[in-house]
Amino acid sequence: MRTFILTTIIFFIISEVWTADASSSVKRPRKKRAWIVDFSLMNFNLEEEHDGVFPYTLGQLNVAKDSLSGCFLSGPGVNEEPMDLFQLDPNRAVIEVNEKVDYEKNKNFMLTLECISSENVHTRLEVDIQVLDVNDNAPVFDKVSYETSVKESTPQGTDLVTVQALDLDDSSTGNGRFTFTILSVSPEPTNLEFFIKQQSQTGWISFRGCLDYEEAQKYTIVVEAKDHGEPVQQSSTATVTVNIIDSNDHEPELSVKTGSGRVKERENGVVVYTLEVKDGDHRESAGWRAKYTLHGEKEKNFKIETDLTTNDGIISVVAPLDFEESPELTLSVSVENEEPLFSCKVKQRQSGGLWDVDYFRDVSSSALLSFPITITVEDTNEPPELTHAVEHVTIMENTTAGQILWTFTATDQDSSSPAGFRFLKGEDVDNWVTVDSETGQVSTVKVLDRESPFVKDSVYTVTVYVVDKGEPPMTGTGTLVIHLLDQNDNLPVLEMNTLSMCLSDTITDITAVDLDLPPFSGPFSYELLGDVKEKWRIEPSFGTTVSLVKDSSVHSGHYELSVKIADSQGKFSVQHLTVSVYNCSITYSGRTGKGLTVRLGVPAIAIILISVLLGILLVMFSLFFCAHKKGKLLMMETQDEGSLIHYNVEAPGTDASDSLQKWSNSTFFQDLDSNS
Repeated sequence: MRTFILTTIIFFIISEVWTADASSSVKRPRKKRAWIVDFSLMNFNLEEEHDGVFPYTLGQLNVAKDSLSGCFLSGPGVNEEPMDLFQLDPNRAVIEVNEKVDYEKNKNFMLTLECISSENVHTRLEVDIQVLDVNDNAPVFDKVSYETSVKESTPQGTDLVTVQALDLDDSSTGNGRFTFTILSVSPEPTNLEFFIKQQSQTGWISFRGCLDYEEAQKYTIVVEAKDHGEPVQQSSTATVTVNIIDSNDHEPELSVKTGSGRVKERENGVVVYTLEVKDGDHRESAGWRAKYTLHGEKEKNFKIETDLTTNDGIISVVAPLDFEESPELTLSVSVENEEPLFSCKVKQRQSGGLWDVDYFRDVSSSALLSFPITITVEDTNEPPELTHAVEHVTIMENTTAGQILWTFTATDQDSSSPAGFRFLKGEDVDNWVTVDSETGQVSTVKVLDRESPFVKDSVYTVTVYVVDKGEPPMTGTGTLVIHLLDQNDNLPVLEMNTLSMCLSDTITDITAVDLDLPPFSGPFSYELLGDVKEKWRIEPSFGTTVSLVKDSSVHSGHYELSVKIADSQGKFSVQHLTVSVYNCSITYSGRTGKGLTVRLGVPAIAIILISVLLGILLVMFSLFFCAHKKGKLLMMETQDEGSLIHYNVEAPGTDASDSLQKWSNSTFFQDLDSNS
């Protein structure tokens, strides 16, 4: 059974394969094999911007006309951007141009021609169309105008400004190559010629000769860029502005050859001479501004400054001069500009290169001019001078009056002043001294006290004047500094003579002072006098500030103590000290030398307030009672008719007594008796 099934399957497979092969032979008849034939590259030239009628024939294809029935053209300019520039005419086997072509956009087109013949032969042809440039673009500068500024001292051959241009035409032909040319220069220079150097598309403007600011401050140059196209040349222009900056090509010139000035001795800050200069350079430029320098005798007594407006040199005195030392001075002034001097002169013009010029520039400094000036010092009356303007003397305090301290002497440098001086006392705040007007002798008129409030740090100062007899009189000043030596002429005393302390305290400090200086002052020796044993003592007994010690047996009260205080030399004084001792157990706010200030607590304040209120109520009740009683005494019985009773006497009558008796028996007093 298994063999039968396997045989059946094999037979079925063989039958299906035979049937499929037979069916395929009937439906697909046999065809010839297709061939692809590639022709060589064909080249055409197309001139841009063609002015003819469109379309026009570009060229003939090297293909049989009868084989173009199944041909089509493809590539840029046909079915790719830019679209529809070219088309194929199969009847004539030519390529036609439909519109203008721009070289600057497309320099060539690579097209493909493909054909399929009836014999199933594929033909492919590469067509290369080269666009020929025409001169339809002028070279264009990268800027419409250029501007630069150069110094007048710039040497010839220096590149002043750079220009650039670009031509979109084919640079391999004359259409895209151009040349720079200077067309005009305004104003027209005399000793100057501008020229331009070129490399490819860049040009550098330079010059031959010498720049001259005084001739022209600005030049306007027109530069042309022209191509080499045929038959027509294209060009464009740009404007170049060259600004000339003034440089120092003129030396400063002095208005006069020499000068002189006058100044009084001892004058300061005055102008003695003004030096005028002229300069041909531009005002306020570095080549115009002048710098002045002083030389000669006493030049440090003067200064010279430049007037920024006029450029003049202003000479003034900065340190007073002395006629007796130098009645006449000779100064010299050198003048230069802030910018170094230069010069440029054309010697010979040459073609094809730079000119022959005489060029000079001092890189270190400008040329110096020397100007002599004579300064005359006028004599004036000068103040006399004390031989010792400040004199220090030392003297023991408590020296008796009439002691000679010092004798001032003076000199006068003026040869023309009359001889002789007068001495006068100036400042002497406590009137300690007298000054002899003829001799200048200073003597005491008081006993000198070092502890005086007018003495500071053991020094007392006196001012003395000396006046000459010139016209006008002049005054010199001297100072006498008196140093006072100390003596032990003061006793030590307590700093405070009253003290207070709490009963619970045992110690309080006491301090002694002495106006004398060591060794005539502290430290001090202390001793308590009187019957104070086992009650008061001083610990320690030697020093400036010591402790007063209270014994526990001392009660509250005021105590008068006698304290003996001796200085380091044994001189002593007995000082009275009042000590107040208080019981400080009650809270208090502070302590003074006279007593205590007690502060009441809250309960005590409450009791006082309640007592005050009760007192006020009692007073008010008493006033009310008295007022009511007085009113009853004045009340009188009236009759039923309510008529008044007339009395002819001042004293109350019997009716008044009856009324008073009735009122006393009223319920008011009964109520009081019952309450009591």
